[in-house]
Amino acid sequence: MLIRRFFLFFLFVGLPTALFADIKPGDLPAMSKWYFHVDFEEMREAEGGRHLYTWLQGEVFEDVREDAGVDLDKEANQITAFAAGDDGLIVVVDGNISQETRDKIMGMGAATGAMDRMESAGKTYYYIKNDGHDQGSEEDDAAEYAEHYQHEDHGFEIDGLDDGAYFSFALKNKAIVTSAEADMQAMLANNGRVPRSDIGDGALLVLSADKSLIQAGLNTDDFEHGSGWDSNIINNTEQLALLVADEAGKIAIQAQLVTSKQEMAESLASIVRGLISLQVFNDDMDPEISEFLQNTNVDVDGSTLTIKVALDPEVVIAAIE
Repeated sequence: MLIRRFFLFFLFVGLPTALFADIKPGDLPAMSKWYFHVDFEEMREAEGGRHLYTWLQGEVFEDVREDAGVDLDKEANQITAFAAGDDGLIVVVDGNISQETRDKIMGMGAATGAMDRMESAGKTYYYIKNDGHDQGSEEDDAAEYAEHYQHEDHGFEIDGLDDGAYFSFALKNKAIVTSAEADMQAMLANNGRVPRSDIGDGALLVLSADKSLIQAGLNTDDFEHGSGWDSNIINNTEQLALLVADEAGKIAIQAQLVTSKQEMAESLASIVRGLISLQVFNDDMDPEISEFLQNTNVDVDGSTLTIKVALDPEVVIAAIE
């Protein structure tokens, strides 16, 4: 449906910088369900991150430039997205957003025929209504999208935007998208930042480093049974967190799971260590994967399982490819 495609265009074409250089627990709204942060600026500057950024240039940015005519090398620094409360989706971007990109986003919103201009505290924002095309066939939907925007339809579904989306360029070097009007007004009033929240029970687990490249985390309580995540491991895991960072020129990847019981964390650690031990002696294994496994550290602290590995960037890129 058009509203979801509008959001994706905004997210991946208007891409530039998000709220924070990295995320700290207090930077997220209380009881957030998930978050994702990627720092392209740090990738460009960090020794190991540059390899990852070069890969993105060839595999992602080039496609966006060809499909949408937007050069992310010039406009993209960071992006942060998170779910605040019940289905409250918020994305804040900040950077060198060109007038051309702004015009494309505004034109795309206007093309829906259902864009309203609004104002809060002297700042302008817009509301794109649900276009009502959910019931159409995939073929009709794709044809309409190609006709209007000459952009490939990937069939993405964005939770939280069923009723429409709010967006604004009112803040200097910032762009904001929210699914709830109250969130938009709060972000505009607070200069594009969420009010800091107290860290307490239910706060999402956040991993950070001096040179964080990617951060992500989620609370598993909302996973639906039968969704592919219905497993004993997930059912006994309360939170997940991921960090990709530059560490002395290497790419460090760290994952943490907070389980409901200490016994589950210890059991998972034993499983991971056992799999690593079995695989490192496999003569048919790719050297990159073998090095990945041999350098993986597994630790348990109470009910928290930590898995971490630091690799040469070339090994990471080879594994990705």
